Amino acid sequence: MSLQRGWAEDLPFDRWLNERIWVAESALTEEDVYWGAALAACEMIRGGVVAFADHYFWMDQVARVVEESGMKALLAWCIFGLGAAKEVGGVSLETTTNFCVRWQNAGDGRIKTTLGPHSPYICTPDFLRRVIAAAQRLGVGIHLHVSESPEQVDNSFKQYGQSPVAHLAALGAFDVPAIAAHCLYVSDDDIAMLADKRVTVPQCPKTYLKLAMGIAPVAAMLARGVNVAIGTDGAASNNTLDALENARLTALLQKNARRDPEMLPTMQTLKLATQNGARAMGFAESGVLRVGARADLVLFDCAKPHLVPRHDLAANLLYSARASDVDYVIVDGRVLLRKGELTTLDEERIVREAERRAFRLVGQEMRQVREYQS
Repeated sequence: MSLQRGWAEDLPFDRWLNERIWVAESALTEEDVYWGAALAACEMIRGGVVAFADHYFWMDQVARVVEESGMKALLAWCIFGLGAAKEVGGVSLETTTNFCVRWQNAGDGRIKTTLGPHSPYICTPDFLRRVIAAAQRLGVGIHLHVSESPEQVDNSFKQYGQSPVAHLAALGAFDVPAIAAHCLYVSDDDIAMLADKRVTVPQCPKTYLKLAMGIAPVAAMLARGVNVAIGTDGAASNNTLDALENARLTALLQKNARRDPEMLPTMQTLKLATQNGARAMGFAESGVLRVGARADLVLFDCAKPHLVPRHDLAANLLYSARASDVDYVIVDGRVLLRKGELTTLDEERIVREAERRAFRLVGQEMRQVREYQS
């Protein structure tokens, strides 16, 4: 989605999704996804991200980027379950399961896979059951969108008599390792289920602010033991893939929402952005600094004026550091960024090709938006 950065601006969530994003995605080609993912990888490495979870289309191309870049990732091929004619690229559940088998533990174990049904508001119960059965058979998990708006929750009660979280739990979706993205509108009972089933809930606060979507009850989730992690969502809604920025916003939003400055202290917030995310993606030996752990390291230039004085390095990192302060990024002992220079990707070529494809995509989008509006 980095090819759509700055394209779908100042729109409410439903119009952002229906009039721009899904229209654009219908015009995507497989090679577009490769170059968009490569652009995202350049940005993420420069921002100190060593691993990411992605839920999108043409995921063989994203896996190629992960393999070439040296990063780590948990990859899910998004599928709606509405028939090949309505799927991006005409894929089937078999396509996505074959992807999981093909790429699981590839790249010397740096690539993990999971199944990616879009959401309970698009996928039918029967299709979700088939996905869950496939996940159990393959020994993988699922990654999907859950409870992003009050309307989704209301519609779930009307259609199934229960919340999206309860509906998914009843289907067995949380009996495999699960990532339930967003969960902005969840009840105490929902939170209890998420905690009991050890579901990971990523938070992408810049997207929520930008699209005026609301704020998740993160404090309540953490209090019950839910594995909350920090995400960015796509650049089409966030505009950057800056994980530190989203960690900072998570803490600030929760402090303000609860009127409690002690909420989400610095080290806990940094854990959400490191250890919790690593655990969710299947890299249990990452996200921590200790003897014997994986050598996934990010080095910051702490001599910058905005990082001095160094009373509290953790506070400086969370509340003062910028992506441009990252000097070195090391993944499994391999240097991906050295003194601010990428070592594994041809950034100049990637930027040039990504922008060319983005402009072509926007031209196609404009034509389709006019057709949609007419």
